[in-house]
Amino acid sequence: MHVRIAPLPGAFLARVRTAGLDDLGQPVRRLRAEGGEPCRDVLRRARAGEALLLASFCPFALAGPYREYGPVFVLANASAEPVARDRLPRADGSAEAYVRDRLALRAYGPDESILDAALVGAGALGDEAARLLARPDVAFVHARFPVYGCFACRIERAT
Repeated sequence: MHVRIAPLPGAFLARVRTAGLDDLGQPVRRLRAEGGEPCRDVLRRARAGEALLLASFCPFALAGPYREYGPVFVLANASAEPVARDRLPRADGSAEAYVRDRLALRAYGPDESILDAALVGAGALGDEAARLLARPDVAFVHARFPVYGCFACRIERAT
């Protein structure tokens, strides 16, 4: 399956890092990583001691009943490290993996209405994302960490 992992919008990252405000207009929370926090901007787990921001993020463009906000961790400073966006994030359950345990996957149509959903283990991420994206009515899939609700990523078909 050929996928694209959408980056966080540059305007969001600039606002949280410079103005310190999230998508709800709230001040971001600045913290030092304990290690293991899912850094959404670089699709990896935080290393102990890294400067992080915790902010509310809305991955939707349209108003509607499924529009939601959720927490994301991002590095406090922009990073030049390479981020693979042409494949799913590492999901092998290891301590270094972005996806360690489970993800809630939600498939949306072009109007951002939810069409299907699944709770999957790390090892089933690829198969379930492929199943959802194989549906012609699915425009994209959102992945969230189900315990804390952090937004993990937006998975799209590669073009």
